[in-house]
Amino acid sequence: MAADTADPRTPRISLITVCWNAEQTIADTLRSIDTQTYSNFEHIIIDGGSSDSTLAIIASAPAQNRRVLSGRDGGIYDAMNKGIGLASGDIIGFLNADDTFESSDALETVAAALEDEAYDGCYGDLIYVSNQNTDRKVRYWKSRAFEPGSFGRGWCPPHPTFYIRRRVYDRFGTFDLRYRLAADVELMMRFLEVARIRTIYIPRVLVRMRLGGATNKNVQNISRQNKEVLRALADHGFKVSIPVFWASKLANRLGQFLTRNR
Repeated sequence: MAADTADPRTPRISLITVCWNAEQTIADTLRSIDTQTYSNFEHIIIDGGSSDSTLAIIASAPAQNRRVLSGRDGGIYDAMNKGIGLASGDIIGFLNADDTFESSDALETVAAALEDEAYDGCYGDLIYVSNQNTDRKVRYWKSRAFEPGSFGRGWCPPHPTFYIRRRVYDRFGTFDLRYRLAADVELMMRFLEVARIRTIYIPRVLVRMRLGGATNKNVQNISRQNKEVLRALADHGFKVSIPVFWASKLANRLGQFLTRNR
């Protein structure tokens, strides 16, 4: 498919999907990837050794630009690091097995945003949808341009919309496995707050995410994740007001439920 018609003048994107026993959702994810209008990308699937029909579903949707690695790993962030290690693209992004692209031109939008080599990465908006009915929108995660100090006020970009050049990973590292639920937030904090990479915000929805992922499936995990975020801020030397962090976080979350996607 796309691999044969790729324009070598366009940036090559490595899209990584991490999955484990995802038979209920992986077909939707593959469909949204295989209908992308952008052609110069590879799709790397890192499967954690699924025991259901996940691998059979993947095998039933072959693509010339798709590679699959299956085996035991140390969790989602370890699997993501494996994907980065296999990636050959100039730009690296993730679409997990319970996510779908909002439209067929999502990768084309990312590539266009990063045509300017001065930018190290980009990100956009995300919609949370019902796990049972993906047409029902539950939360609208509207992001914004990064401002220094934002992570200390409970802000971060939606990681499934976060596309970063390989050179950034090479220089500043991959996911820190000491953070079991917030390694994605820590990585974005490290890149944006600490390294001050240059990013561009895309003011449109790029991804739909089903509710019920590892970090938002219950109150306990949400609390644990945010405690890890506070630990990451401290580990990087940021002095943060915990009341301000929680108040800003709650206000932002409430806004996501009240905002309607236009």
